Amino acid sequence: MSYRLGVDVGGTFTDLLLINEQTGQTYTAKVPSTPHDSSVGVLNGVARICDESGVDPKQIQRVMHGTTVATNAVLTGKGAKVGLVTTKGYEQTLQVARSFCPGGLGGWVSFVKKPLLAPLELTIGASERIDAKGKVVTSIDEDTLRTDLKALHAKGEVEALTICLINAYINGEHEERVREIASEIFVDVPISISCDVVPEMQEYERTETTVVNSYVRPEVSKYVHNLQNALVDRMGEDVQLSILRSDGGLASGRASADSPVNLLMSGPAGGVSGAIYFCSRAGYDNILTFDMGGTSTDVALIQNSKAKVRRETIVGDVRVRAPSVDVRTVGAGGGSIAFVPELTKALRVGPESAGAVPGPAAYMKGGTEPTVCDANVVLGYLPSDVQLGGAMAIDREAAVTAVTKVADGMGIDVMEAAEGIIKIANEAMFGALRLVSVEQGYDPRDFALVGFGGAGPLHANALGILTEAWPVIVPPGPGVLCAYGDATTQVQDEAARTYLTLAQDTTTQMLLKDLNELTAKASESLIADGIAQADLIVEYQADLRYAGQAFEISVEFTTDELEERGLAVLTDPFDNEHEKLFTFKLGNGHEILMIRAVVKAKSGSIAERRLGEATLSLADCKVQDTRFYYDGAWHEGAIYERSKLHTKLVVPGPAIVSEMDSTTVVLPGYEANIDSVGNLLINPCK
Repeated sequence: MSYRLGVDVGGTFTDLLLINEQTGQTYTAKVPSTPHDSSVGVLNGVARICDESGVDPKQIQRVMHGTTVATNAVLTGKGAKVGLVTTKGYEQTLQVARSFCPGGLGGWVSFVKKPLLAPLELTIGASERIDAKGKVVTSIDEDTLRTDLKALHAKGEVEALTICLINAYINGEHEERVREIASEIFVDVPISISCDVVPEMQEYERTETTVVNSYVRPEVSKYVHNLQNALVDRMGEDVQLSILRSDGGLASGRASADSPVNLLMSGPAGGVSGAIYFCSRAGYDNILTFDMGGTSTDVALIQNSKAKVRRETIVGDVRVRAPSVDVRTVGAGGGSIAFVPELTKALRVGPESAGAVPGPAAYMKGGTEPTVCDANVVLGYLPSDVQLGGAMAIDREAAVTAVTKVADGMGIDVMEAAEGIIKIANEAMFGALRLVSVEQGYDPRDFALVGFGGAGPLHANALGILTEAWPVIVPPGPGVLCAYGDATTQVQDEAARTYLTLAQDTTTQMLLKDLNELTAKASESLIADGIAQADLIVEYQADLRYAGQAFEISVEFTTDELEERGLAVLTDPFDNEHEKLFTFKLGNGHEILMIRAVVKAKSGSIAERRLGEATLSLADCKVQDTRFYYDGAWHEGAIYERSKLHTKLVVPGPAIVSEMDSTTVVLPGYEANIDSVGNLLINPCK
């Protein structure tokens, strides 16, 4: 038997999913995250899931991992000290940035710029110049460069070095030569060059992206190498470690350590991949996803079973030119703390979270502040005796005591306070869902809504009411769906180049030639990791705009479509998308800004998950009677064991469906059933 393991590290829990590739059988586990060192939580989880499943760790051949190491390094400001080599005269690129101060007209008065990730005192200018067409205008002054690099090295502060020269996106020979020289002096320091990391136009964005790559590279590299070595010790030399990229694909451990800027949104991308995996198999190709964990909620829009991908990644106030799934995040999670400001007496929820330590009051780990989780316990949505299959103790009295703080602060009943906390959290998530749907020109009623994460199914039915997106889908193993996404996605890499050509000035054959060159470049890292050329799948993208515009829209296409329809395969979809977003299209003046090749490896097949026999009655699936508080009144209902439900049963609300990793609430007036894939579908009663 061979197995693959998906691992997702969240702010509160580390989720694991072990899949038998021959039978499709799955095993799940949740362990507390270890913020001080994420790998400790991962290894604790590996030990638990192997112990509970009886699987020998040496039978696990692939480990797919979504990680927040790069994200946390940026958010906490604990990355490496970065040295920067630019073209002489461009040393202030990061300082000048886009000359934009956030805020209103007087924003510049109160704006305090954060320290540069590559400070000016660690920046030097190289005497060289390449023009906008890639021609060498001034050769490198190597003697002066060596002197300046030695002086920079003598400061003893540089932990990672970045090289970003003007116009290197067209011709990278100077950057490569500067790297050769620098490597003679900075022997043990990782060096990143922009023509490798992000060979795209726009000087500031290219510099910032390459600097961020250097900023997180030592931390990510250390983490990946340590985890790889620990996994080899437990699973043997043949185990393959892959890390989830921000765009939803996987990268090998080696590629991840070299280009960690592509991992900044690694965590949220896993849930999107997992949702697509289950929903597409059930015939739901257009979905809205919301992943509610302990700290935050991530939402995304999926159309035709493909996630929308942005050509930039934003973490905190850092914006880099790296592809990422278009996920929006709000500070509303199960651990989000509710409070009543003394001045306004208006209930607030989040963004501060109780996290894994001390956690919600109901978890009895030292937390005393009221959280969304505590409100769910008080209302009866999270029964204290069946949470996580009974594996985690829940103290309802502690939750009531915590929520009473809010009730006393507002002068209302504790049940009213708890319901208010839930409603505010739901509205925050609804606002995020509108960002990816209504504000992008999509009607949420044309989509199904997918709720997952440890807390997502608790709120899924309520979010369905707000969005009117039906059915509401809760996939199998919703609390570990990110880990499922990690385990079922594909290894990929991409190569891009700035094109800056009017569509009318190029031909199909010229474009095909350039795309073939990019395909070869994008394939290099996958082939280096031992993937055969025959196992590679290629997709193509182009970024277009109308001449004179400052933004672009991405279009996907294949070479077969390009050969059949010519450049209309690019311009027609662009016009249609532009009209959807901005209500008009021009029909001419199309400028191809960027082209790219995305190369994916064929993933090993996994046997489809099989549901249990459809012989049990609904009464057989019942765990116990229960009641919960909704819309100002108590409702009598029942708790059902999800693993026993099958396609011939309908669960009428009010009800709670319990499983190891999550709890689903079915509200009064709604009903749930299981489809052939194993998804739990919630709809209004007929």
